[in-house]
Amino acid sequence: MAKTSGYLKADELKTPLASFKNLEVSIGKVIVEEEEWEPMGPTPKPTLAELRSWTVDRLLKKYRPFYAPFCDRCCLCTYGHCDLTAGKRGACGITIEDTQGRIVLLACTIGASAHAGHARHMLHDLIKRVGPDYPIDLGNDIAVEAPVIRNVIGIKPQVLGDLEEVLDYVENQIVQGVSACHTGQEGSYIDFEAKALHIGLMDFVGMETADLIQITGLNLPKGEGDAPLVEIGLGCIDPEKPMILVIGHNVIPSVGVIDYMREHNLEDNLELAGICCTAIDFTRYDPGYKIVGSIARQLTSIRSGVPDVIMVDEQCIRTDVIYEAAKIKAAFIATNEKNCLGLQNRTFDSVQDIVDDLVKYAMAGEAKGALILDGEKAGEVAVRTALKLAPLRKKFKQVPDKKQITEFAKLCTECYDCERACPNDLPTSVAVKAGASGDLSLLADLYEDCVGCGRCSEACRKDIPVKTLIDAAAEKQIKSDVYKVRVGRGPIKDTEIRNVGAPIVLGEIPGVIAYVGCANYPAGPTEVAKMAEEFLKRRYIVVVSGCSAMDIARYKDEEGLTLYEKYPGDFDAGGLVNVGSCVSNGHIVGAAIKIANIFARRPLRANFEEIADYVLNRVGACGVAWGAYSQKAASIATGVNIYGIPVIVGPHGSKYRRMYLGRSDIDEDWYVYNARTGDKVYVGPAPEHLIIAAENMDECIVQTAKLCLRPNDTFKGRAIKLSHWIDLYRRKYGKDFPDDVHKYIRVEGDIPVTFKEDLLRVLKDRNWKPTEIPDPTLYERLVKAKK
Repeated sequence: MAKTSGYLKADELKTPLASFKNLEVSIGKVIVEEEEWEPMGPTPKPTLAELRSWTVDRLLKKYRPFYAPFCDRCCLCTYGHCDLTAGKRGACGITIEDTQGRIVLLACTIGASAHAGHARHMLHDLIKRVGPDYPIDLGNDIAVEAPVIRNVIGIKPQVLGDLEEVLDYVENQIVQGVSACHTGQEGSYIDFEAKALHIGLMDFVGMETADLIQITGLNLPKGEGDAPLVEIGLGCIDPEKPMILVIGHNVIPSVGVIDYMREHNLEDNLELAGICCTAIDFTRYDPGYKIVGSIARQLTSIRSGVPDVIMVDEQCIRTDVIYEAAKIKAAFIATNEKNCLGLQNRTFDSVQDIVDDLVKYAMAGEAKGALILDGEKAGEVAVRTALKLAPLRKKFKQVPDKKQITEFAKLCTECYDCERACPNDLPTSVAVKAGASGDLSLLADLYEDCVGCGRCSEACRKDIPVKTLIDAAAEKQIKSDVYKVRVGRGPIKDTEIRNVGAPIVLGEIPGVIAYVGCANYPAGPTEVAKMAEEFLKRRYIVVVSGCSAMDIARYKDEEGLTLYEKYPGDFDAGGLVNVGSCVSNGHIVGAAIKIANIFARRPLRANFEEIADYVLNRVGACGVAWGAYSQKAASIATGVNIYGIPVIVGPHGSKYRRMYLGRSDIDEDWYVYNARTGDKVYVGPAPEHLIIAAENMDECIVQTAKLCLRPNDTFKGRAIKLSHWIDLYRRKYGKDFPDDVHKYIRVEGDIPVTFKEDLLRVLKDRNWKPTEIPDPTLYERLVKAKK
């Protein structure tokens, strides 16, 4: 059975009883018979507690939560604040471990709700655009169109309207997750973590749904590896043209801009550029437009004075952006009910009145704007406002000159407040002091490593706009800030999975590395690109999304080529695959699920535990969220973890307060069932951790290679993986072998030929004994099924 919306729209309808004009009728749900595509599995639409046999009984026993609290008190209710030090309990009976688990769950519910709310808004808008019965068709090379939805919910969505049921379920589960955080509800940190994992899973259902909605409703790319290259960087913007800057994640208002420009032949008359995932997605809709960059570029791009209109939608938008717009006399438009910014709702006002008011507010430097909750109308207003406003505010398109920078810098008292406020402890005081004597080079050197938070300016007791001085000093760098990024391709094709499934599972393709997440990097965006290229050269598959996908483009080799120009976009060894925006992350986990389903022929429908068990033990994948900062990144990482895929975060990631760490010294944790015999077999700590923070780039690179090891590796595949891990360990640490290398050698055939003689001596010194290479599973019932 399939459920779809009954919907009728007619300009004119005549019947014997009456005549109608502009008629719209919604019948709710119509049940339509469909061919049974696969028997229903054991866990359709699992509840908060239904997957505890996986999360509590298996994952969290192997990968124990490790907490790093920000403080040792709980301040959630009016009984508090409660001191939770030294084993004390709060007024409600809660412990410090429970409190940390609750904070993690809250972060995951916030992140998952952002993606689910995004999906709900897009579904509403695109059903209005194309109708609920618009078919979901990803082309001849993709039959498994929604692997996460099929695996978790147990339905096969065929039309846009089918996704209503999906979002109803996700929203229900998020509500249940939030309710568990209420005082006097859940009282076990392990069950808080189990719920966080469940909500992370809901996030992946929501993200896959969101991207499926926009791919279908807007005809975005459907898995094409040779998606076009587009320009990225502030330097690619023509400052002589009227310019609209969009910021956020919901592409619908940007589509309104593009459609209006197309209809009125204005594509060559204006610049449209974006920050964050909305920019990735509007270049998927039309690759003729430009990306400024990640979230870190917001202040720089606005304070440059180039934008004439700033239009925001939802997520990862600075909350002071309207005030920043007023400083440069730019018009401001908000387009989403989740981000109204105190503005008057102008959705039903005439376009001309809104345009006139926006120009008036901008020229007066007022922090005012318009809230327009109609993407099509917002697009028209943005274009018309930019055309009218640009000639009036040209003189405001400037940054401080050298003399002004020097005058500001002379105010510095070297108190070092700016450095203490900087997340990365950049030497801002030294740079500002050098600027006072006319040397701007040290300020310019900070530009690339700056995360764009502006805390240095806020901390300065002399009101020196430190962030602005950095950008102004780097004017030459900004003008040459032009790179190429491949358009987000969306899903991984079934045909690609058939080609790489066996090499990945057997270990001959050493791993799939996903660089995802935000731009809060410890040492600038080039580190992400350098890490990605390290593994591309070694013929890993590298998958990217969101801010990481954009920032990987900000690195060129000696010949001036970006990684996107050097490496193909196919999901194959040595491929650099940009799936798209944040919501496109669903395709990354979807690829692992497809390997289990398409290659290994494991039942997919509502069969979560078996698929997750397969991925944990067989699919050598690892996520890296090097600049993660948001609650969305927390829920994404936790959703990856529930499928048994490890994640490495940068040093700032420790502020999420929780890691999932394995104990390689406890051998009992690393036994699995051999599905061929039913025996329990020691397989070593593979993968060793589910989420862990790395202190620096070199540590992350070595850990990434290590976390691609899997119990199912053939001896040939294990030898390939070990050779990469050992080689990287030697290069980065200058030592011969990792201290625990013997735990990952099961039989002599696992030893890489190039290290064999030396490793055999190491194994002898450590009393190594060979172990069995099993057909691994954590479920005894799967053994019985095979027998």
